[in-house]
Amino acid sequence: MAALMIILLLIVLFIALILYRTLRFLPKESVKPDSGEVTFDAEKSIEALRKLIQCRTISYYDNSLEDDSEFLKLESFLSELYPNVIKTCERINLHKRAILLRWKGKSSDKPSVMMAHYDVVPVEEDNWQKAPFEGIIEEGVLWGRGTLDTKVTFGGVLGAADTLIASGFTPEQDIYLAFSGGEEVSGESAIKIVEYFDKNNIKPEIVVDEGGAVVKDVFPGVKEKCGLIGIAEKGMMNVSFSIESGGGHASAPKPHTPIGILSKACCDMENNPFPMHITKPVREMFDTLGRHSSFIYRMIFANIDIFKFVLDMLCKKIGGELNALLRTTVAFTQAKGSKAPNVIPPTAVFTANLRLNPMDTVESAEKRIKDTIKNENVNVTVMDGVNPSPISETGCDAWNKVASAVAGTWEGCIVSPYLMVQCSDSRHYGRISNHVYRFSAMELTSEERASIHGNNERIKTENIGKAVEFYIRLLRQC
Repeated sequence: MAALMIILLLIVLFIALILYRTLRFLPKESVKPDSGEVTFDAEKSIEALRKLIQCRTISYYDNSLEDDSEFLKLESFLSELYPNVIKTCERINLHKRAILLRWKGKSSDKPSVMMAHYDVVPVEEDNWQKAPFEGIIEEGVLWGRGTLDTKVTFGGVLGAADTLIASGFTPEQDIYLAFSGGEEVSGESAIKIVEYFDKNNIKPEIVVDEGGAVVKDVFPGVKEKCGLIGIAEKGMMNVSFSIESGGGHASAPKPHTPIGILSKACCDMENNPFPMHITKPVREMFDTLGRHSSFIYRMIFANIDIFKFVLDMLCKKIGGELNALLRTTVAFTQAKGSKAPNVIPPTAVFTANLRLNPMDTVESAEKRIKDTIKNENVNVTVMDGVNPSPISETGCDAWNKVASAVAGTWEGCIVSPYLMVQCSDSRHYGRISNHVYRFSAMELTSEERASIHGNNERIKTENIGKAVEFYIRLLRQC
Protein backbone atom coordinates (compact mmCIF):
# COMPACT_ATOMS: atom_id res chain seq x y z
CA MET A 1 0.00 0.00 0.00
CA ALA A 2 2.81 2.38 0.90
CA ALA A 3 4.56 1.64 -2.41
CA LEU A 4 1.36 2.38 -4.30
CA MET A 5 1.00 5.71 -2.49
CA ILE A 6 4.57 6.63 -3.38
CA ILE A 7 3.94 5.80 -7.05
CA LEU A 8 0.74 7.88 -7.08
CA LEU A 9 2.56 10.77 -5.40
CA LEU A 10 5.32 10.62 -8.01
CA ILE A 11 2.75 10.63 -10.81
CA VAL A 12 1.00 13.66 -9.29
CA LEU A 13 4.33 15.47 -8.89
CA PHE A 14 5.26 14.62 -12.50
CA ILE A 15 1.94 15.98 -13.82
CA ALA A 16 2.31 19.08 -11.64
CA LEU A 17 5.80 19.68 -13.03
CA ILE A 18 4.53 19.34 -16.60
CA LEU A 19 1.68 21.81 -15.96
CA TYR A 20 3.95 24.24 -14.11
CA ARG A 21 6.45 24.36 -16.95
CA THR A 22 3.64 24.71 -19.49
CA LEU A 23 2.00 27.61 -17.64
CA ARG A 24 5.36 29.40 -17.42
CA PHE A 25 6.08 28.80 -21.12
CA LEU A 26 4.88 32.24 -22.19
CA PRO A 27 5.92 34.38 -25.18
CA LYS A 28 9.30 36.05 -24.87
CA GLU A 29 9.79 39.77 -25.16
CA SER A 30 9.24 40.68 -28.79
CA VAL A 31 12.07 41.72 -31.07
CA LYS A 32 12.37 45.50 -31.08
CA PRO A 33 11.32 46.51 -34.59
CA ASP A 34 13.18 49.07 -36.63
CA SER A 35 10.72 51.95 -36.55
CA GLY A 36 12.41 54.50 -38.77
CA GLU A 37 10.48 56.03 -41.64
CA VAL A 38 11.05 54.40 -45.02
CA THR A 39 10.44 56.23 -48.28
CA PHE A 40 11.07 54.88 -51.77
CA ASP A 41 9.46 54.64 -55.20
CA ALA A 42 7.43 51.42 -55.05
CA GLU A 43 6.27 51.65 -58.67
CA LYS A 44 9.87 51.99 -59.83
CA SER A 45 10.76 48.83 -57.89
CA ILE A 46 7.94 46.90 -59.54
CA GLU A 47 8.93 48.04 -63.01
CA ALA A 48 12.58 47.19 -62.34
CA LEU A 49 11.72 43.63 -61.31
CA ARG A 50 9.45 43.31 -64.33
CA LYS A 51 12.41 44.16 -66.55
CA LEU A 52 14.70 41.70 -64.76
CA ILE A 53 12.14 38.94 -65.25
CA GLN A 54 12.26 39.55 -69.02
CA CYS A 55 15.88 38.34 -69.03
CA ARG A 56 15.99 34.56 -69.63
CA THR A 57 18.86 33.93 -67.26
CA ILE A 58 18.32 30.16 -67.18
CA SER A 59 21.08 28.01 -65.71
CA TYR A 60 21.72 24.47 -66.92
CA TYR A 61 24.14 21.85 -65.67
CA ASP A 62 25.09 21.59 -69.34
CA ASN A 63 26.54 25.09 -69.81
CA SER A 64 26.26 24.83 -73.60
CA LEU A 65 22.48 25.22 -73.21
CA GLU A 66 22.81 28.62 -71.52
CA ASP A 67 22.28 31.86 -73.41
CA ASP A 68 25.10 34.18 -72.38
CA SER A 69 23.43 37.12 -74.11
CA GLU A 70 20.52 36.99 -71.64
CA PHE A 71 22.87 37.20 -68.66
CA LEU A 72 24.72 40.10 -70.29
CA LYS A 73 21.39 41.78 -71.03
CA LEU A 74 20.49 41.69 -67.35
CA GLU A 75 23.84 43.21 -66.40
CA SER A 76 23.39 45.92 -69.03
CA PHE A 77 20.07 46.91 -67.42
CA LEU A 78 21.67 47.63 -64.03
CA SER A 79 23.02 51.08 -64.90
CA GLU A 80 19.55 52.05 -66.13
CA LEU A 81 17.60 50.56 -63.22
CA TYR A 82 20.02 51.31 -60.38
CA PRO A 83 22.19 54.20 -61.62
CA ASN A 84 23.32 55.41 -58.20
CA VAL A 85 24.61 51.97 -57.26
CA ILE A 86 26.56 51.55 -60.47
CA LYS A 87 28.08 55.06 -60.21
CA THR A 88 28.96 54.79 -56.52
CA CYS A 89 29.98 51.17 -55.95
CA GLU A 90 33.25 49.58 -57.03
CA ARG A 91 32.82 46.54 -59.31
CA ILE A 92 35.16 43.66 -58.45
CA ASN A 93 35.50 41.26 -61.37
CA LEU A 94 36.00 37.64 -60.33
CA HIS A 95 33.90 35.36 -62.53
CA LYS A 96 31.61 35.81 -65.54
CA ARG A 97 28.61 34.75 -63.47
CA ALA A 98 29.48 36.85 -60.40
CA ILE A 99 28.50 40.46 -59.71
CA LEU A 100 30.39 41.80 -56.67
CA LEU A 101 29.97 45.47 -55.77
CA ARG A 102 31.65 47.25 -52.87
CA TRP A 103 29.72 50.14 -51.34
CA LYS A 104 32.40 51.91 -49.34
CA GLY A 105 31.43 52.84 -45.80
CA LYS A 106 33.06 54.97 -43.13
CA SER A 107 34.95 51.90 -41.91
CA SER A 108 35.94 48.50 -43.29
CA ASP A 109 36.23 46.68 -39.94
CA LYS A 110 32.85 44.92 -39.90
CA PRO A 111 31.54 44.67 -43.46
CA SER A 112 28.16 43.26 -44.44
CA VAL A 113 27.30 41.07 -47.43
CA MET A 114 23.87 41.14 -49.11
CA MET A 115 23.41 38.14 -51.39
CA ALA A 116 21.00 36.98 -54.08
CA HIS A 117 21.17 35.01 -57.30
CA TYR A 118 19.83 36.17 -60.63
CA ASP A 119 19.86 32.86 -62.50
CA VAL A 120 16.68 30.78 -62.67
CA VAL A 121 15.71 27.16 -63.29
CA PRO A 122 14.27 26.01 -66.64
CA VAL A 123 10.56 26.20 -67.36
CA GLU A 124 7.98 24.13 -69.20
CA GLU A 125 6.23 27.08 -70.81
CA ASP A 126 3.23 25.12 -72.04
CA ASN A 127 2.25 24.41 -68.44
CA TRP A 128 2.15 28.07 -67.43
CA GLN A 129 -1.02 30.17 -67.32
CA LYS A 130 1.01 33.27 -68.26
CA ALA A 131 4.22 33.55 -70.27
CA PRO A 132 7.11 33.13 -67.80
CA PHE A 133 9.47 35.73 -69.28
CA GLU A 134 7.21 38.57 -70.41
CA GLY A 135 6.79 40.24 -67.01
CA ILE A 136 2.99 40.23 -67.14
CA ILE A 137 1.25 42.15 -64.35
CA GLU A 138 -2.43 41.45 -63.74
CA GLU A 139 -4.56 42.18 -60.68
CA GLY A 140 -1.61 43.14 -58.51
CA VAL A 141 0.46 40.07 -59.40
CA LEU A 142 3.69 39.88 -61.42
CA TRP A 143 4.09 36.54 -63.21
CA GLY A 144 7.44 35.09 -64.16
CA ARG A 145 10.25 32.68 -63.50
CA GLY A 146 12.51 34.14 -60.85
CA THR A 147 9.97 36.48 -59.29
CA LEU A 148 10.36 34.62 -55.99
CA ASP A 149 13.64 32.78 -56.54
CA THR A 150 15.39 35.24 -56.26
CA LYS A 151 15.18 38.25 -58.53
CA VAL A 152 12.88 39.92 -56.00
CA THR A 153 15.68 40.03 -53.42
CA PHE A 154 18.25 40.84 -56.12
CA GLY A 155 16.13 43.86 -57.02
CA GLY A 156 15.31 44.52 -53.36
CA VAL A 157 18.97 44.87 -52.38
CA LEU A 158 19.83 47.04 -55.38
CA GLY A 159 16.68 49.15 -55.08
CA ALA A 160 17.30 49.80 -51.38
CA ALA A 161 20.94 50.71 -51.95
CA ASP A 162 20.05 52.97 -54.89
CA THR A 163 17.44 54.78 -52.78
CA LEU A 164 19.79 55.27 -49.83
CA ILE A 165 22.65 56.50 -52.02
CA ALA A 166 20.31 59.01 -53.66
CA SER A 167 19.35 60.31 -50.21
CA GLY A 168 23.00 60.96 -49.32
CA PHE A 169 23.34 58.01 -46.94
CA THR A 170 26.79 56.52 -46.30
CA PRO A 171 26.95 53.24 -44.38
CA GLU A 172 29.00 52.99 -41.19
CA GLN A 173 30.76 49.89 -42.59
CA ASP A 174 31.52 48.62 -46.08
CA ILE A 175 28.63 46.78 -47.69
CA TYR A 176 29.22 44.19 -50.38
CA LEU A 177 26.45 43.38 -52.85
CA ALA A 178 27.23 39.80 -53.90
CA PHE A 179 25.18 38.23 -56.66
CA SER A 180 25.53 34.86 -58.39
CA GLY A 181 24.40 33.86 -61.85
CA GLY A 182 24.91 30.16 -61.23
CA GLU A 183 23.36 29.28 -57.88
CA GLU A 184 20.77 26.93 -59.35
CA VAL A 185 23.52 24.65 -60.69
CA SER A 186 25.90 24.98 -57.74
CA GLY A 187 28.18 27.17 -59.85
CA GLU A 188 31.48 28.76 -58.90
CA SER A 189 30.34 32.38 -58.55
CA ALA A 190 29.75 32.37 -54.79
CA ILE A 191 32.84 30.23 -54.21
CA LYS A 192 35.00 32.76 -56.05
CA ILE A 193 33.53 35.61 -54.02
CA VAL A 194 34.20 33.83 -50.72
CA GLU A 195 37.73 33.02 -51.85
CA TYR A 196 38.24 36.73 -52.59
CA PHE A 197 37.02 37.67 -49.11
CA ASP A 198 39.19 35.02 -47.49
CA LYS A 199 42.30 35.99 -49.46
CA ASN A 200 41.84 39.67 -48.55
CA ASN A 201 41.06 38.92 -44.88
CA ILE A 202 37.53 40.33 -45.19
CA LYS A 203 35.45 38.91 -42.33
CA PRO A 204 31.74 39.70 -42.83
CA GLU A 205 29.87 40.80 -39.72
CA ILE A 206 26.54 40.00 -41.42
CA VAL A 207 25.70 37.86 -44.44
CA VAL A 208 22.09 37.76 -45.67
CA ASP A 209 20.88 35.40 -48.38
CA GLU A 210 17.66 33.68 -49.45
CA GLY A 211 15.97 31.34 -46.99
CA GLY A 212 13.00 31.73 -44.69
CA ALA A 213 10.15 34.15 -45.24
CA VAL A 214 7.11 35.58 -43.50
CA VAL A 215 4.61 32.73 -43.41
CA LYS A 216 1.43 31.56 -41.68
CA ASP A 217 0.14 28.17 -40.57
CA VAL A 218 3.52 26.45 -40.69
CA PHE A 219 3.96 25.77 -36.97
CA PRO A 220 1.55 23.67 -34.89
CA GLY A 221 -0.98 25.78 -33.02
CA VAL A 222 0.44 29.17 -34.07
CA LYS A 223 -1.93 31.49 -35.95
CA GLU A 224 0.24 34.62 -36.13
CA LYS A 225 2.57 35.41 -39.00
CA CYS A 226 6.08 34.09 -38.44
CA GLY A 227 9.25 35.67 -39.80
CA LEU A 228 11.63 32.72 -40.10
CA ILE A 229 15.35 33.47 -40.37
CA GLY A 230 17.51 30.48 -41.20
CA ILE A 231 20.66 30.22 -39.08
CA ALA A 232 21.82 27.02 -40.79
CA GLU A 233 20.93 24.84 -43.73
CA LYS A 234 20.79 21.11 -44.20
CA GLY A 235 23.28 19.27 -46.34
CA MET A 236 22.35 17.28 -49.41
CA MET A 237 23.42 14.08 -51.13
CA ASN A 238 22.21 12.03 -54.08
CA VAL A 239 22.63 8.30 -53.77
CA SER A 240 22.16 5.50 -56.31
CA PHE A 241 21.06 2.00 -55.30
CA SER A 242 21.93 -0.45 -58.07
CA ILE A 243 22.02 -4.19 -58.63
CA GLU A 244 23.42 -6.32 -61.42
CA SER A 245 21.76 -9.49 -62.69
CA GLY A 246 21.95 -11.90 -65.57
CA GLY A 247 18.82 -10.40 -67.07
CA GLY A 248 16.63 -12.78 -68.98
CA HIS A 249 13.08 -13.35 -70.09
CA ALA A 250 10.32 -12.30 -67.69
CA SER A 251 8.47 -15.58 -68.21
CA ALA A 252 10.76 -17.49 -65.82
CA PRO A 253 11.84 -15.08 -63.08
CA LYS A 254 13.78 -15.97 -59.97
CA PRO A 255 12.00 -15.50 -56.60
CA HIS A 256 13.41 -11.97 -56.29
CA THR A 257 13.98 -9.75 -59.31
CA PRO A 258 16.36 -6.75 -59.36
CA ILE A 259 13.43 -4.34 -59.11
CA GLY A 260 12.00 -6.34 -56.20
CA ILE A 261 15.33 -6.34 -54.34
CA LEU A 262 15.70 -2.59 -54.80
CA SER A 263 12.10 -2.09 -53.74
CA LYS A 264 12.86 -3.87 -50.47
CA ALA A 265 15.89 -1.61 -49.96
CA CYS A 266 13.62 1.39 -50.61
CA CYS A 267 11.05 0.13 -48.08
CA ASP A 268 13.79 -0.62 -45.54
CA MET A 269 14.96 3.00 -45.78
CA GLU A 270 11.45 4.44 -45.56
CA ASN A 271 10.46 2.17 -42.66
CA ASN A 272 13.61 2.99 -40.70
CA PRO A 273 13.98 6.79 -40.80
CA PHE A 274 17.14 8.50 -39.68
CA PRO A 275 17.11 9.35 -35.96
CA MET A 276 15.60 12.61 -34.76
CA HIS A 277 17.96 15.40 -33.65
CA ILE A 278 16.75 18.61 -32.03
CA THR A 279 19.55 20.90 -33.17
CA LYS A 280 20.16 24.49 -32.08
CA PRO A 281 18.11 26.11 -34.90
CA VAL A 282 15.14 23.84 -34.23
CA ARG A 283 15.36 24.05 -30.44
CA GLU A 284 15.39 27.86 -30.65
CA MET A 285 12.47 27.77 -33.08
CA PHE A 286 10.48 25.56 -30.71
CA ASP A 287 11.39 27.81 -27.79
CA THR A 288 10.23 30.91 -29.71
CA LEU A 289 7.16 29.78 -31.64
CA GLY A 290 6.09 27.08 -29.21
CA ARG A 291 5.33 29.78 -26.63
CA HIS A 292 2.66 31.18 -28.98
CA SER A 293 1.06 27.80 -29.64
CA SER A 294 -2.14 26.22 -28.30
CA PHE A 295 -2.06 24.65 -24.83
CA ILE A 296 -1.43 21.03 -25.87
CA TYR A 297 1.41 21.99 -28.18
CA ARG A 298 2.81 24.36 -25.55
CA MET A 299 2.85 21.43 -23.15
CA ILE A 300 4.93 19.43 -25.64
CA PHE A 301 7.34 22.22 -26.50
CA ALA A 302 7.72 23.37 -22.87
CA ASN A 303 8.73 19.82 -21.98
CA ILE A 304 10.39 18.88 -25.23
CA ASP A 305 12.97 16.56 -23.70
CA ILE A 306 10.22 14.63 -21.91
CA PHE A 307 7.85 14.44 -24.88
CA LYS A 308 10.53 13.98 -27.52
CA PHE A 309 9.24 10.48 -28.25
CA VAL A 310 5.74 11.85 -28.97
CA LEU A 311 7.12 14.38 -31.41
CA ASP A 312 9.25 11.71 -33.01
CA MET A 313 6.27 9.41 -33.56
CA LEU A 314 4.14 12.21 -35.01
CA CYS A 315 6.85 13.28 -37.42
CA LYS A 316 7.56 9.74 -38.59
CA LYS A 317 3.86 9.26 -39.28
CA ILE A 318 3.00 12.52 -41.07
CA GLY A 319 6.34 13.54 -42.59
CA GLY A 320 6.34 17.02 -44.14
CA GLU A 321 8.11 20.20 -43.08
CA LEU A 322 8.22 19.56 -39.33
CA ASN A 323 9.73 16.11 -39.89
CA ALA A 324 12.30 17.62 -42.27
CA LEU A 325 13.45 19.99 -39.52
CA LEU A 326 14.20 17.12 -37.17
CA ARG A 327 16.00 14.45 -39.16
CA THR A 328 17.83 13.55 -42.32
CA THR A 329 15.15 12.79 -44.91
CA VAL A 330 15.29 10.29 -47.75
CA ALA A 331 13.20 10.76 -50.89
CA PHE A 332 13.39 8.16 -53.66
CA THR A 333 13.06 10.16 -56.85
CA GLN A 334 14.13 8.05 -59.84
CA ALA A 335 14.01 4.42 -60.97
CA LYS A 336 15.47 2.66 -64.00
CA GLY A 337 14.96 -0.92 -65.19
CA SER A 338 14.84 -2.71 -68.51
CA LYS A 339 13.80 -1.20 -71.83
CA ALA A 340 11.02 -3.72 -72.40
CA PRO A 341 8.14 -4.89 -70.17
CA ASN A 342 8.97 -8.58 -70.73
CA VAL A 343 12.69 -8.38 -69.96
CA ILE A 344 14.33 -8.67 -66.54
CA PRO A 345 16.82 -5.80 -66.37
CA PRO A 346 20.52 -6.72 -66.32
CA THR A 347 20.98 -3.55 -64.27
CA ALA A 348 18.40 -1.78 -62.13
CA VAL A 349 18.91 1.55 -60.39
CA PHE A 350 16.96 3.56 -57.83
CA THR A 351 18.04 7.10 -56.93
CA ALA A 352 17.39 8.88 -53.64
CA ASN A 353 17.84 12.48 -52.58
CA LEU A 354 18.83 12.99 -48.94
CA ARG A 355 18.71 16.23 -46.97
CA LEU A 356 21.18 15.97 -44.12
CA ASN A 357 20.42 17.06 -40.58
CA PRO A 358 23.22 19.18 -39.03
CA MET A 359 24.11 16.19 -36.82
CA ASP A 360 24.77 13.99 -39.87
CA THR A 361 27.39 14.05 -42.62
CA VAL A 362 27.70 12.54 -46.08
CA GLU A 363 29.95 9.84 -44.64
CA SER A 364 27.74 8.97 -41.66
CA ALA A 365 24.63 8.90 -43.87
CA GLU A 366 26.28 6.52 -46.33
CA LYS A 367 27.18 4.17 -43.47
CA ARG A 368 23.65 4.25 -42.08
CA ILE A 369 22.18 3.43 -45.49
CA LYS A 370 24.36 0.35 -45.82
CA ASP A 371 23.63 -0.71 -42.24
CA THR A 372 19.89 -0.32 -42.86
CA ILE A 373 19.49 -2.24 -46.12
CA LYS A 374 21.95 -5.01 -45.08
CA ASN A 375 22.36 -6.35 -48.60
CA GLU A 376 25.82 -6.60 -50.11
CA ASN A 377 24.32 -7.23 -53.54
CA VAL A 378 22.92 -3.71 -53.60
CA ASN A 379 25.60 -1.22 -54.63
CA VAL A 380 25.24 2.05 -52.74
CA THR A 381 27.02 4.91 -54.51
CA VAL A 382 27.18 8.53 -53.38
CA MET A 383 26.77 10.48 -56.60
CA ASP A 384 27.40 13.88 -55.01
CA GLY A 385 26.97 15.51 -51.64
CA VAL A 386 27.57 18.51 -49.44
CA ASN A 387 27.65 18.53 -45.66
CA PRO A 388 25.32 20.72 -43.57
CA SER A 389 26.40 24.31 -42.98
CA PRO A 390 27.80 25.63 -39.71
CA ILE A 391 25.20 27.11 -37.35
CA SER A 392 25.23 30.90 -36.94
CA GLU A 393 24.85 32.88 -33.76
CA THR A 394 21.62 34.34 -32.45
CA GLY A 395 21.14 36.87 -29.68
CA CYS A 396 24.07 38.91 -30.99
CA ASP A 397 24.22 42.35 -32.61
CA ALA A 398 24.23 40.92 -36.14
CA TRP A 399 21.15 38.76 -35.47
CA ASN A 400 19.34 41.67 -33.80
CA LYS A 401 19.84 43.89 -36.84
CA VAL A 402 18.30 41.37 -39.22
CA ALA A 403 15.50 40.50 -36.78
CA SER A 404 14.60 44.14 -36.17
CA ALA A 405 14.43 44.80 -39.93
CA VAL A 406 12.02 41.86 -40.29
CA ALA A 407 9.87 43.00 -37.36
CA GLY A 408 9.82 46.59 -38.61
CA THR A 409 8.76 45.59 -42.13
CA TRP A 410 6.08 43.05 -41.17
CA GLU A 411 4.35 44.48 -38.14
CA GLY A 412 3.15 41.91 -35.62
CA CYS A 413 5.04 38.91 -37.00
CA ILE A 414 6.92 36.61 -34.63
CA VAL A 415 10.60 36.55 -35.57
CA SER A 416 12.27 33.19 -35.04
CA PRO A 417 15.39 31.24 -35.99
CA TYR A 418 14.86 28.10 -38.05
CA LEU A 419 16.71 25.45 -40.01
CA MET A 420 16.61 25.85 -43.77
CA VAL A 421 15.91 22.50 -45.41
CA GLN A 422 17.07 23.59 -48.89
CA CYS A 423 20.60 24.48 -50.02
CA SER A 424 21.84 27.94 -50.99
CA ASP A 425 25.05 29.76 -51.90
CA SER A 426 25.29 31.07 -48.35
CA ARG A 427 26.71 27.73 -47.18
CA HIS A 428 30.06 28.78 -48.64
CA TYR A 429 30.26 31.71 -46.21
CA GLY A 430 30.25 29.51 -43.11
CA ARG A 431 34.03 29.32 -43.11
CA ILE A 432 34.51 33.09 -42.92
CA SER A 433 31.52 34.21 -40.81
CA ASN A 434 29.30 32.85 -38.05
CA HIS A 435 26.65 35.47 -38.79
CA VAL A 436 25.11 33.99 -41.95
CA TYR A 437 21.34 34.52 -42.04
CA ARG A 438 18.90 33.15 -44.59
CA PHE A 439 15.78 35.22 -45.16
CA SER A 440 13.81 35.87 -48.36
CA ALA A 441 12.19 39.24 -47.83
CA MET A 442 8.61 38.29 -48.70
CA GLU A 443 5.35 37.20 -47.14
CA LEU A 444 4.41 33.94 -48.87
CA THR A 445 1.40 31.64 -48.89
CA SER A 446 1.82 27.88 -49.18
CA GLU A 447 0.62 28.10 -52.79
CA GLU A 448 3.24 30.72 -53.62
CA ARG A 449 5.99 28.67 -51.96
CA ALA A 450 4.94 25.66 -54.04
CA SER A 451 5.41 27.64 -57.27
CA ILE A 452 9.15 28.08 -56.61
CA HIS A 453 10.87 25.87 -59.22
CA GLY A 454 7.38 24.91 -60.38
CA ASN A 455 4.78 26.24 -62.79
CA ASN A 456 3.19 29.69 -62.57
CA GLU A 457 5.74 31.32 -60.28
CA ARG A 458 4.46 34.77 -59.39
CA ILE A 459 4.63 37.49 -56.75
CA LYS A 460 2.20 40.04 -55.36
CA THR A 461 3.42 43.49 -56.32
CA GLU A 462 3.11 44.63 -52.68
CA ASN A 463 5.75 42.02 -51.81
CA ILE A 464 8.18 43.69 -54.21
CA GLY A 465 7.96 46.90 -52.22
CA LYS A 466 8.26 45.04 -48.93
CA ALA A 467 11.58 43.55 -50.09
CA VAL A 468 12.96 47.02 -50.78
CA GLU A 469 11.66 48.28 -47.42
CA PHE A 470 13.29 45.39 -45.56
CA TYR A 471 16.67 46.05 -47.13
CA ILE A 472 16.46 49.78 -46.50
CA ARG A 473 15.82 49.05 -42.81
CA LEU A 474 18.70 46.57 -42.70
CA LEU A 475 21.24 48.57 -44.72
CA ARG A 476 20.70 51.65 -42.54
CA GLN A 477 21.96 49.61 -39.59
CA CYS A 478 25.13 48.42 -41.39
